[in-house]
Amino acid sequence: METVSLNGLMESRDFTDRVCRESGQPAGNCYQCGKCTAGCPLAGTMDIPPNRVMRMVQLGLKDRLLNSQTIWICAFCSTCTVRCPRGLDPARVMESLRIMARREGTALKGRGKKVHIFNDNFLDSVKRFGRMFELGTMVGYNLKCGTPFKDGDTGLIMFLQGKLKFLPEKPREMDEISRIFEEVQRMEAEQK
Repeated sequence: METVSLNGLMESRDFTDRVCRESGQPAGNCYQCGKCTAGCPLAGTMDIPPNRVMRMVQLGLKDRLLNSQTIWICAFCSTCTVRCPRGLDPARVMESLRIMARREGTALKGRGKKVHIFNDNFLDSVKRFGRMFELGTMVGYNLKCGTPFKDGDTGLIMFLQGKLKFLPEKPREMDEISRIFEEVQRMEAEQK
């Protein structure tokens, strides 16, 4: 059998090296068995399945990866990691790609924009209230997406049935939650 070299197809060795370094994963060890994709509960909703993400990292396809919807859809459930026969952590690679997309501003463009907006609203809610305030999170999301009344009828029904609170409730551990967010901000500042 003839050996095929992928070096001629590689777009950015620097990008590949950076993803491997930041994720702590030797992506070159992936041999495309597909177990990560077969086990992923969200693979059917992704534009690039997890095993192809790993191959695209190997090939240095930065623009396609950082603009993909997949990196924002990944739930970081780590099913892919548990199934990997090579001991790789594709979920950590996805997280590194999300961080890179945010750093480079590509998270605000293309198909991942709405997922990015929801992610930001969710984290803002947890930071301000110690847990997700569903009504505020979804109203903020709809406003930022330009669809202020989307699912308003469903929200009203949930509110009338007592399943949706009008005001947020804060847990007793707000000091600890604030400390966690401060530590994350400090770590992000150190990375820059």
